[in-house]
Amino acid sequence: MVPVSKHAPPGPGGLVVVDKPGGMTSHDVVARVRRLARTRRVGHGGTLDPMATGVLVVGVERATRLLTYVIGSTKRYSATIRLGEATVTDDAEGEVTARASAAGITEDQVRAELANLTGEIEQVPSAVSAIKINGQRAYKLVRAGEDVELAARKVTVSRLVLGDLRPADGGRLDLDVDVECSSGTYIRAIARDLGTALGVGGHLTALRRTAVGAFTLAEALGLEALSERDNPVTLPLPAAAARFFPRRDADADEARVLGHGGPLDAIGIAGPYAVFGPDGEVIAVVSERGGRAKPEIVLTPAV
Repeated sequence: MVPVSKHAPPGPGGLVVVDKPGGMTSHDVVARVRRLARTRRVGHGGTLDPMATGVLVVGVERATRLLTYVIGSTKRYSATIRLGEATVTDDAEGEVTARASAAGITEDQVRAELANLTGEIEQVPSAVSAIKINGQRAYKLVRAGEDVELAARKVTVSRLVLGDLRPADGGRLDLDVDVECSSGTYIRAIARDLGTALGVGGHLTALRRTAVGAFTLAEALGLEALSERDNPVTLPLPAAAARFFPRRDADADEARVLGHGGPLDAIGIAGPYAVFGPDGEVIAVVSERGGRAKPEIVLTPAV
C-alpha cells in the first residue's frame, strides 16, 4: 500500500521531469514519486545507473502509457572517461581489472578513436547491464562470478565531441565528452571501447544525462523541489502529449468513436500523432494506415 501523503492525487496524471541525484537507482526515484503522487501507477522512461545524474522522465497514471515513446527518444549526455584503467563494470563503481599508462596518449589519437565510435556502430553492451540471458539479468550473473558474453547490437552515436583533456595521477588521463545517441546506447561501453582502441583501458567516472528527446535539464526538478509541490507532475497529460506528437483536434462524435477504440478517417499526418477532444483532453495516440487513423494507445476512454 502506498503511504498517504499531503499531496493531492494526480488525476489523469502526466510526466515528471526529474533531475536524478547520484547514488539512487531509477527504481528508487519511481518509488519516491509514487509516495508523492499517492499512486502505484508510476514508471520511468529509460534507466539511469545509480552513479549517473540528470534527466529521468517519470510517468504518472495514464501518462505511463507514453513512456514507450520516451524510451525510444534520442538521449544526450555529458560524461567523463578515465583512460589507463579498465573495470569489470566499465565505470568507477567496479573493480579495476587492468592498468596501463595513458601518459603517451595524444589529443589527436583520442579524437581519431572517438570518430571511429561515431555514427551507426555495432556496440557490445556492458556485461554488468540489465539485459537478460536465459531469463537472468546479466549483472546478476557477473556478480555471481559467471562470465557473460553479450551480442553486439546496432546503435547510433550522432554526436561524440571531445571537451577537456587533462592528466590524472598514476599515468591516467581524464577526458570530457558530449554524447548524443540513440536509445539503447551504453555510454560505459563507449568508455570501454575507447580505452581498448587506445590500448590502455578505459572506464566511465561521471555521467549526467542532459536531455531525453525534447526534455532537458532546464525543466528538470530535484526530488526535494518535487516534494514541496502539491502535485509532483510537472507536465500534465495533454501538455505531455502535445510535446511528443503532432496534434489533431476531434469533434465530439470523433472523440466518442476514438474513446471506444474505433478508427477515424485519415487526414494525412505522418507518423503517430495525438488526437485531442473538444474539452482539450488528449484522447489517443493514433497512426494512419489503410486510409484510417487507428489508435495505438487510448489515453482517455469514452464513458
